Amino acid sequence: MNINIKVYLHAKGTNFLQSGSFPVTTSDYKKDPDWTAAVAAYGWIQQIKSNYAASEDFRIDQVVYNDDINIKDLVKKVRTVI
Repeated sequence: MNINIKVYLHAKGTNFLQSGSFPVTTSDYKKDPDWTAAVAAYGWIQQIKSNYAASEDFRIDQVVYNDDINIKDLVKKVRTVI
């Protein structure tokens, strides 16, 4: 199944939005949808961040999936687990 993720980021003095649709394992999503979305978002944010490696001001302002579920705090927890 796919989930829609929007990340609001800041880098190089600019705020910007990235959005996309990401595949997740249905069984994982049914067990814990927020955590599954956070893991997918974290991986994607790391890819985006690598494009802004020289930006010392890179930050995550908001992470939302399926239009209205804010998972920013969970994405930060993923960073400590992975």
